[in-house]
Amino acid sequence: MRLPGAILFCILLATGHAAATAQEAEPAAGVPSGVPRAGHSHGSGRHGIIQGFTGQAVLLCIDARIMGRNRELSWNESHKQATIPGHPVEIKLVGDNVVVAVQFTPYVRRGGSQKFLVAQVRVWMDTPDRGILYHASMQTLHVHFAEPVYFFPLGPVRDDGPSIEVVLTIYPYEE
Repeated sequence: MRLPGAILFCILLATGHAAATAQEAEPAAGVPSGVPRAGHSHGSGRHGIIQGFTGQAVLLCIDARIMGRNRELSWNESHKQATIPGHPVEIKLVGDNVVVAVQFTPYVRRGGSQKFLVAQVRVWMDTPDRGILYHASMQTLHVHFAEPVYFFPLGPVRDDGPSIEVVLTIYPYEE
């Protein structure tokens, strides 16, 4: 497997931009003022959503890295993203011959007694002998705050080959 020398890493709050723009332009009928609505995936819209759900919001700390041969770190990037339970956060890694999209959706039961995470992984890889390969998977994991969760979107790590690793840690959101 060939991994690119340069990777583009993006984190997106997976809310519909067009729907958010329409909601901001016209108030929703029957929705009382002061009730948070979906906003842009950046800027004051998301901040307003988070403020409206104080006590329920979570912070996702995402560390994506490429490990080269002999487990040497060849690329690393970290981001923090606040969201509310049920709203996904997606990361995309785009390289020369591979695209990896991982979507994390946290859920917290009332009272915070149980927390779980739904992780959806989609991988497109261009191989010289078989063309473009596609793989998708979904997992639901019970998680605890401050406990790292490791994802290997390209499969098990081999000592002699490169790998992509994503480490996610969930914390309660605090301003």
